[in-house]
Amino acid sequence: MDWSTVLEFIDDLHLNEGLSQNTLSAYRTDIKKLFIWVGNQNLSHPWDALSKVQFEDFLWELQQERSARSNARLLSSLKRFYQWGELTQNWAQSPIQEIILPKYEKRIPQVMSETHVERLLLTPDTTTPLGLRDRAMLELIYSSGLRVSELVELPFEQLHRNAYVVQVVGKGSKERLVPVGEEAMDWIEQYLVASRPYLVKNKNVSTLFVSQQGKPMTRQTFWHRIKKVAVQSGFYGKLSPHSLRHAFATHLLNHGADLRAVQMLLGHSDLSTTQIYTHVAKERLLSVHHKHHPRG
Repeated sequence: MDWSTVLEFIDDLHLNEGLSQNTLSAYRTDIKKLFIWVGNQNLSHPWDALSKVQFEDFLWELQQERSARSNARLLSSLKRFYQWGELTQNWAQSPIQEIILPKYEKRIPQVMSETHVERLLLTPDTTTPLGLRDRAMLELIYSSGLRVSELVELPFEQLHRNAYVVQVVGKGSKERLVPVGEEAMDWIEQYLVASRPYLVKNKNVSTLFVSQQGKPMTRQTFWHRIKKVAVQSGFYGKLSPHSLRHAFATHLLNHGADLRAVQMLLGHSDLSTTQIYTHVAKERLLSVHHKHHPRG
């Protein structure tokens, strides 16, 4: 078996399941680790005939340098790959299906307070084209809870300005309509009038948000900008590209939103994924009770 078999698997996932390029890249990266490891072992048999002990040796080596979450994803990717091989390539059943890693605790995201979010949103210099763009992006992601990839890849025509909704294509090519708040839409309108034409110039760009060079934004560019704005706002806590998405979900729950409604807004296929935010909201309520109740 050679690398072309892996590419066939990736193509199959793309064509039949419509997985995003980011997800496909993660599968490719995970399988490549095994591909390289097998090559370094000088094995006498093909890597579609590895024993359970060999799989365990491979996973043990990686466990020393990776998080439990990353290792769990790696094993899941490999199990999926070998299952596909059994169904489409006539491989013998692989012993990798018998391997179970210790369960890892889902990390509860650190969430910015409403005060910190407010400071962050007020920080960009909206007298400049880039500052106005940044303000519009931050307002939209906090207002609608978009993933960073959904934000930067958002086509211009999928923002329905009169209806105050945005049409998002999320993971697995699943489409959803998400409300956009009046404040966010106001900043987007300002960006469309005073910033985007300046940045785009005469280029034909399909995405709503564009870079300084008038090209579609990247996730890396957005992450660089949000880190810069956070420092300028005086926020030095833990930050991730999805910090405003986490804040969106948690603040909704703190103000009484229904969990299933938040699930739909976030585009989660499984309610258990959304439930992690209830832990954050409960911790916040306990903290408030402890701090302010006379017998807390």
